[in-house]
Amino acid sequence: MRVVVALGGNALLQRGQPMSAERQRENVRIAAQQLAPIAEGHELVISHGNGPQVGLLALQAAAYEEVEAYPLDVLGAQTEGMIGYMIEQELGNILPFERPFASILTMVEVDPADPAFQDPTKFIGPVYEKDEADRLAAEKGWVVKQDGDKWRRVVASPEPKRIFEIRPITWLLERGCVVVCTGGGGIPTMYTPGTRTLVGAEVVIDKDRASALLAEQLGADLFVMATDVEAIYRDFGTPQQASIGAITPDELAAMPLPAGSMGPKAEAAIGFARRTGKRAAIGTLAQLGALASGEAGTQIALDPGRVAQPVEG
Repeated sequence: MRVVVALGGNALLQRGQPMSAERQRENVRIAAQQLAPIAEGHELVISHGNGPQVGLLALQAAAYEEVEAYPLDVLGAQTEGMIGYMIEQELGNILPFERPFASILTMVEVDPADPAFQDPTKFIGPVYEKDEADRLAAEKGWVVKQDGDKWRRVVASPEPKRIFEIRPITWLLERGCVVVCTGGGGIPTMYTPGTRTLVGAEVVIDKDRASALLAEQLGADLFVMATDVEAIYRDFGTPQQASIGAITPDELAAMPLPAGSMGPKAEAAIGFARRTGKRAAIGTLAQLGALASGEAGTQIALDPGRVAQPVEG
């Protein structure tokens, strides 16, 4: 079975933890222990978040004023390499020595005409007082918006359209390689309008949408999103709260879900299941084996009767 596992940010850095290399490696080591049984029996592709890591690099760059801070596409490439290295090493310490690994710097195309460019919504970077935010916006051409009682830069989050390295990723899988790719939604790129010149884009691609596109283009049999909650919940936060075991994409699409947390994951799962007819699953990293077998988390499938869990009432 070909499996794509998208690791949420908590697999690398849990809330409140310091962003040290040592702490991130400890978390990757824990993730590797859960990923290893999947890798032993299946073709495995791993994608991952990178938001805190990109944020840290941006803050470090801002402290060095001799040169302009690196753009988001370059920061994305840096974090893909760093995180891929850690995953390769820690998973390689568990799996047989003969099992090959590869981390692929993955460029993802976005459309410069995407409507998201007209209304940037993705907060990035540090917070500022309004006067400072306005000054930076004027100097750098940023868009800034209020975030609580402070102000921050916002960038667009357009839909991913194409994963350029899909062919080499496929070739590596066919040769038994565990592949790490499409980290943080991939390195955002776009064609200059009217040309075939590919350039970096100052955007953030949603990692769940990009991972769903990756799973679809690879012909994956299963798409798993490992996050910090055990399932999607109906009536979350109320006395009637109940976890959802198995559900169709149409049923899930009809449910109201928070736009900033579970919403993007649900949308990614819905799109994958509808377009491919295959199964998606959402749950915690600790449940990974049971998520793959359909025995835990929320399973999204066209025919939920073929999945082990029912929908809890």
